[in-house]
Amino acid sequence: MQHKDITDVFFDLDHTLWDFEKNSALTYQKIFSDHEIGINLSDFLTEYVPYNQELWKLYQEDKVSKEDLRYKRLKVTFDRLGLKVNDAKIFQLSDDYITYLSSFNHLFSDTIETLDYLAPKYKLHIITNGFAEVQLGKLKNSKIYHYFNVIMDSETAGVKKPNPLIFQTALQQANVKAENSMMIGDSYDADIIGAQGVGMHTLFYAPTEDYLNVNTEKVAELKQIKQYL
Repeated sequence: MQHKDITDVFFDLDHTLWDFEKNSALTYQKIFSDHEIGINLSDFLTEYVPYNQELWKLYQEDKVSKEDLRYKRLKVTFDRLGLKVNDAKIFQLSDDYITYLSSFNHLFSDTIETLDYLAPKYKLHIITNGFAEVQLGKLKNSKIYHYFNVIMDSETAGVKKPNPLIFQTALQQANVKAENSMMIGDSYDADIIGAQGVGMHTLFYAPTEDYLNVNTEKVAELKQIKQYL
């Protein structure tokens, strides 16, 4: 169904446009090599990825700080793998991860095609729970920064999705009403439920079939957005 009343489209960044898992894996491959950390990357990621997702959920709920998230995701993963890495090295790896993450900039295959299609018709914006300095680097280094007008991150807003304030702040900066806006993202709780709570239209980016019964329209590929906008 084509939405005729939409003037502004808000995107999540990580896992929606920017291929977080691929870029994150390449970053760890680099920093483990640089620091001569003897670990199998596949084994590391098998433990790290689900635990990092758990911590991010806690971070969104304000149950863990940014600093604790960055430390614990490495400390706990190393412990689970039986690898002894001292705290000083963990802090250095954590800093290097943030430094180099935005130097790897794989986007999902149809990101540029989709943005090129939307840009002449709509004002495009970003609402992200990522850290300000990192997200800006991702947008610029992946050469998609110029597509977006408002870039709202959780540090700037002072709250994280799905808190309504981050959506309301982004809408205010974009000078658009919620009913004329659409939020597109991969997190049903953070992006879809959060945006619906302030009256925005929503489109769920769900490349897997994990979400069968959801209260929103959904796409499995970004280029399918053309069916709705």
